[in-house]
Amino acid sequence: MAKTYGALHMSSKRETMPQLNRLIVSAPGSYALLRSIKNMWEVPTGRRDGIVSLASEINANLPSPLSNFSSLLQLFINKGLNLTDLVSLSGGHTIGVAHCATFLNRLYNFTGKGDADPSLNANYAKFLTSQCPNPANATTTVEMDPGSSRSFDKNYFNILLQQRGLFQSDAALLSNGSSFQLVQRFSNTNDFFDVFAKSMVKMGAIEVLTGNAGEIRKQCRVVNPKN
Repeated sequence: MAKTYGALHMSSKRETMPQLNRLIVSAPGSYALLRSIKNMWEVPTGRRDGIVSLASEINANLPSPLSNFSSLLQLFINKGLNLTDLVSLSGGHTIGVAHCATFLNRLYNFTGKGDADPSLNANYAKFLTSQCPNPANATTTVEMDPGSSRSFDKNYFNILLQQRGLFQSDAALLSNGSSFQLVQRFSNTNDFFDVFAKSMVKMGAIEVLTGNAGEIRKQCRVVNPKN
């Protein structure tokens, strides 16, 4: 089987999208700019796609930016992934931006006392409120990895340890001892890049369609035209 290089996107069983330069861990409203990731891992080509997509299946198969640690881990386990995959793939948030709506709840009345999420760095929270008033402009976006959102690096783990993770799902990685240790490891070493590549390969093998199921698309973003 021929191989190429890049990234795979994991979605539901009905619709598996092998589009290069897409990333599951990108939260709703964010944009992955993966052009800087080159030759990190081999991706087998010829994967079969589903021919039906259902919006109702999205929430059950993609992590929410509002997720806590237990729900994140369970979602990954349900897909045959593990804790290491969860933390390493979350590192994909080092690239891209997110709309205010995906984290606005952390800035205003988080505990019902008119305050911000106490797990969020106070200065960072102040900056975010300056960018995203309540109600927020639907078109406003903020870097997911402040100052490094166009470079694929390990800075995401550095900002997590500074309590500057943008989403609740980012901060959740610090709430579990084992995931916290992985965050520290990826921050202090260069292990992240190899681990991320292995996790991407695993993610690309989720619920692969075989036999006559689905089709190999001529254009990955649309189903093949009927003859």
